[in-house]
Order: sequence, then C-alpha cells, then structure tokens
Amino acid sequence: MDFQFKRHYTVDEAREMIPQLRLWLTELRQHREKLQRIDDRLGQMLATGADSGGTLVNDSIRQLAGIQKYLAYFRELEIQIKDIDRGLVDFPAVVAGKEVFLCWEEDEESIEFWHDLDTGFTGRARLPEA
Repeated sequence: MDFQFKRHYTVDEAREMIPQLRLWLTELRQHREKLQRIDDRLGQMLATGADSGGTLVNDSIRQLAGIQKYLAYFRELEIQIKDIDRGLVDFPAVVAGKEVFLCWEEDEESIEFWHDLDTGFTGRARLPEA
C-alpha cells in the first residue's frame, strides 16, 4: 500500500510527545507575538518617515529565526501544525490499515481522535479502544 507520509506515529508515540509539543507551541506563539509587536512598531516608524533600521530590524530577524527553528522541528518529524492559536496538531498514523492523522488540540489531555487526511478537524472520530 502506498502512503503519503514516510513516518507514522503510534498513539503511544504521539502521546509521549505532548509535553514537548506544548513547549514548542508556547515558544512559537511567543516569537509570533514579539514579531507582531515589532512589525507594528516598524509600521509606525515607516508611516512617520523615521529610520527603521538597526535594533528593531535585528530583533525582527531573531524572532523570524526562532519561528523557523520550531517549524523545522515539526517538519523534520512530519507533524503538522493546523492552528497555532488553538494548538491543533496532526500526526500521520495508520489506523486499521488506513493512513490518517491522529488529531490533538492543546487543551486536550491526550490524543483521543483521528481523521482522514482530507477531512480535517470536522471529520474527527474517537480512536478505537485498544
């Protein structure tokens, strides 16, 4: 059977990653929020014709690099972030011989749901009992 993803997670493997994912999502949001503040400030400076170089631009680049670092972690592991604000994350998996996503949202204690690759969050179904 041909699969779209090279890596597939078991439910246990995905569940073990939850503490790390919480940390990465927090860091991603912090970098994004700092970048937004910097962009707002740069926009104000440009609107008034002020010089926008220097520290502010360097800070912006540092925040972008931080975002890229965490996105690279997800990419390397083939874990997909569907919504940073909600902490919605999908793990490629095989359930009953079918390639699917294990679906986890940050406010959930554990991974209890899956969905087809093309249905997304609205197609979530509870994982079968082990």
